[in-house]
Amino acid sequence: MGSLSTLRLSAVNPGPAIGTEQPTIRTTTGALSFGQGIVGVDRGGACSLRAAAVGPRPSHRQSSSSFVVSAESMASVGMVLQDLPRKMASLPASTAAAIGGFSLLLLFAYILKGRVGQRQGQGRNSNLRPLPEVPGVPVLGNLHQLKEKKPHKTFTNWAETYGPVYSIKTGASTIVVLNSAEVAKEAMVTRYSSISSRKLSKALDILTSSKCMVAMSDYDEFHKMVKKYILNNVLGPSAQKRLRGNRDNLVENISKQLNDFVNGHPCEPVNFRRFFQNELFALSLKQALGDEVKAVYVEELGTTLSKDEIFKVLVLDMMHGAIEVDWRDFFPYLQWVPNKAWEDKIKQYAFRRKAVTNALIREQKKRIATGKDLDSYTDFLLREAKTLTEDQITILVWEAIIEAADTTLITTEWALYELAKNPLKQELLYQEIQKVCGSQKLTEDHIAKIPYLSAVFHETLRKHSPVPVVPLRYAHEDTELGGYFVPAGSQIAINIYGCNMDKNQYENPLDWIPERFLDGKYDEADLFKTMAFGGGKRVCAGALQASLISCAAIGRLVQDFEWRLMEGEQDNEDTISLTTHKLHPMLAKLKPRRSREEIMRPTEEVLIR
Repeated sequence: MGSLSTLRLSAVNPGPAIGTEQPTIRTTTGALSFGQGIVGVDRGGACSLRAAAVGPRPSHRQSSSSFVVSAESMASVGMVLQDLPRKMASLPASTAAAIGGFSLLLLFAYILKGRVGQRQGQGRNSNLRPLPEVPGVPVLGNLHQLKEKKPHKTFTNWAETYGPVYSIKTGASTIVVLNSAEVAKEAMVTRYSSISSRKLSKALDILTSSKCMVAMSDYDEFHKMVKKYILNNVLGPSAQKRLRGNRDNLVENISKQLNDFVNGHPCEPVNFRRFFQNELFALSLKQALGDEVKAVYVEELGTTLSKDEIFKVLVLDMMHGAIEVDWRDFFPYLQWVPNKAWEDKIKQYAFRRKAVTNALIREQKKRIATGKDLDSYTDFLLREAKTLTEDQITILVWEAIIEAADTTLITTEWALYELAKNPLKQELLYQEIQKVCGSQKLTEDHIAKIPYLSAVFHETLRKHSPVPVVPLRYAHEDTELGGYFVPAGSQIAINIYGCNMDKNQYENPLDWIPERFLDGKYDEADLFKTMAFGGGKRVCAGALQASLISCAAIGRLVQDFEWRLMEGEQDNEDTISLTTHKLHPMLAKLKPRRSREEIMRPTEEVLIR
C-alpha cells in the first residue's frame, strides 16, 4: 500500500456503563483509528482496515456513543470502502485520495458536532432520556447492516434489543426509528407540528418533481389544496359513490376473465396478478382521464405506446426508480461527487413518465376542445386548478393513476394467497358470504354485513403492509418521542411493518389470523385498525378506495371460485427489495363454484347453487 497521510483518533464512551474517561483525540502519522479499528487511506484512494474485538454490545437501556466496533463490523467497512476507488475510477488518483481523507475528517467533525448538540439538547430537556443507539461502524454507521434491502425487517429485529424507539446512523445522517403503534401515533398526531416535513431521497425528489404530489409534499398550503382536489374528484367518499360503477365493472370483468381462463385451460395455474393488474390500471386511467386508453402516441419518444407499455412507464419503472439508492444521500457533504450513471437512469425514468403523461393530457385537451366533457380528474385540473403549473398538473394526474394501480394489487394478491394457503379460513369466509348474499352476487353493499371479510382485509394489511416504512420525515425543531429527546435535524422513520409485528399488541404476529380482528376490541367500521394507512393529517388519501376494491374483489372471487395454491407455492413469500410486493406472482388452481352461465348473467338474476 502507498504511503499514508492520515489522522489517528480514538474516542471513549463517557457513559457509566463503559467508563468515565472523556473523549480524547490523538494525532499521529499512520491511520485513522476508532477504538481498536484502524482505517487507512492511501493516495490512490484505496482503503485498508485492521480491527480487534471489543466489549459487550449495550442493551436498549443504555445509550452508547462509543465509536468502538467489532472486528466483523470493521471488516464490513473494509469491503465497502475498498470499493470506493472503483466507483470514482474516472477521478485522478490524487483527487480520490483527497476525497477519502477530507471526507473522513468532515464526517468525524459532523459526528462530534451532532453528539455535542445532542448532549446540549438533553441539558435543556433534563427530564427526557437520550435515544438508544444501534452500534454501527465509523463512516458508514449502520449502512452495512441494511445491505439486504429489507430495512423494515431489520428495524423490527433491532426493536427486540433496543426497544420501540432508537436511533441509527446512515452515513452522516441520524434516523430515529419508531416501531410501535403508540409512538408512531404520537409522531403522526401529537408531535406532528415538529416533524411535518418530508425528507426525500434524491430519487424521490427527482421522480416527484420536488414534492409536487400529494403523498410526498410537505404539509403546507400546496398540500392542503391538492389533497382537497384528489379527495373531491377521485378518492373521497362523495367521489367514490359517483365512481362506483367503475369498481363494479372491475370486479365483474375479473370474475368473468378468470372463469373463461379456467374453462379454456383447466390444467394450467392462474396468474392472478396478470388479470387484476390489467383491470386495476384500466380503472385508474378511467378515473384520472375519464375514458379507457388502449394506446397513445408520445411525441417526445416518437412512437405509439400500447396500454401495457404505458403501464410499464407510469407504474413499474416508477416503482423501480423509487427504491434506487444514491450513495450520496448518506453523505450530503459529498454531493459534489458525480454519480452520472445513477442520475441518468433516474432522469430517464422521469423524462419518459412526463412524456407519456403529457401525451395522455394532450389527448384530453383535444377532446375538451371538441366540446366533449367527461367526469375526470384531468378535466377538473385543466378547468379549475389555475394556480398550478403544467409540471404540477402532470405529476398530479400521474399520481391519480399510480394511486390505484399498485398498492391495492399488493393487498388483494396477498389476501387471496393467504386464503388459498388456509382452506379452512377460506371455507369460513365462503359460508359467511353465502349466509349474507344468498342468491345475489356479492357487491360493495354486502361488505359491512360480512365481518370476516373485513377481518381478512385488515389482517392482510397488518401482515403485508403495502408501504412497510413511511417515507422519511424531518424534525425541524427539538421534540420528543416515547419519552426520548429527539434533536432538530433528525430524520424520522415510522416502521409500519414493525408496528404491525409488535408482540405487545398482537399475539403470534408472524401468523395470519383474521380472527384477531373479531374479538370486539376493534370497531368494525374503522378503516385504521392497523397502521397500514398511516394516521393523523397525513393519513393515506386512498384508504377508502383501497378497502372497497380489495374487499369486493376478495369476497366476490371467493364466492365464485375455490382457491388452492400450486405445489411449492406455500412458502413463496419473498418480496421485492424495499417493498412488500410479492416477488413472484401467486399461481393458484381455481375451481368454479358456479356455472359459466350463472357468472355471465346480470347480477340480480344469478342464483347461487
